[in-house]
Amino acid sequence: MEVATTYAWLSEQLDLEFERLRLLKESTRGSVELIRHRGRGLQFILRRFTGNGEVYQKLLGCSCPYLPLIYEAAEQSGENIVIEEYIRGDTLDFLLKGTLCSLAETKQIVRQLCQALWVLHSMAAVHRDVKPENIIIRGKDAILIDFDAARLHKPEAENDTQVLGTTGFAAPEQYDLSQSDARTDIYSLGVLMNVMLTGEHPSKKLAEGRMGRVIQRCTQINPTKRYKNVLHLMEAL
Repeated sequence: MEVATTYAWLSEQLDLEFERLRLLKESTRGSVELIRHRGRGLQFILRRFTGNGEVYQKLLGCSCPYLPLIYEAAEQSGENIVIEEYIRGDTLDFLLKGTLCSLAETKQIVRQLCQALWVLHSMAAVHRDVKPENIIIRGKDAILIDFDAARLHKPEAENDTQVLGTTGFAAPEQYDLSQSDARTDIYSLGVLMNVMLTGEHPSKKLAEGRMGRVIQRCTQINPTKRYKNVLHLMEAL
């Protein structure tokens, strides 16, 4: 596909070149659809949402095995259109229904998510919504998706301009206490690990042994007491 230069251009190309197959998700902020290119038959994900799409712009052309490829991204007056890779697989949320992950499975998935987050954090981006619904398992790989709540860290800002995230997985600073940064995603990873191992939030039932201690450090209320970055968390795992 050609590089989209404007929101209007991309909107026009969508109508001309693609057909809508299925609505996957819809909320007050936007929608996610499965679409197919009329000429080539290839399937893609179409995202339309209101908010800040700067992280999608940063990810254009970025290749990481644990992130979807972003092919097109355009914004106009807070309205965003994104065309991205269609990841075939099941969400971690679906796979966790009625079962738990083993210690080895948890470590493997979280290491892969750390690699995805390292790419984002290296761009000064924070995902801010790491949770089972936003992780697709494709074969042996865990793919982190959905950057609608993501933002770029701004050193001069005292707090986030918009409160976004998922209750239970969102770090305390996401509730307008301070600005989110890489350690915000580490908090969410801690909750995620505990849910994968126990089925519960760490405040209700903490995983046993060394993993429990790793999760405790990830989910400290004070960000300065968490792991400094995802590389340190990978070492701990």
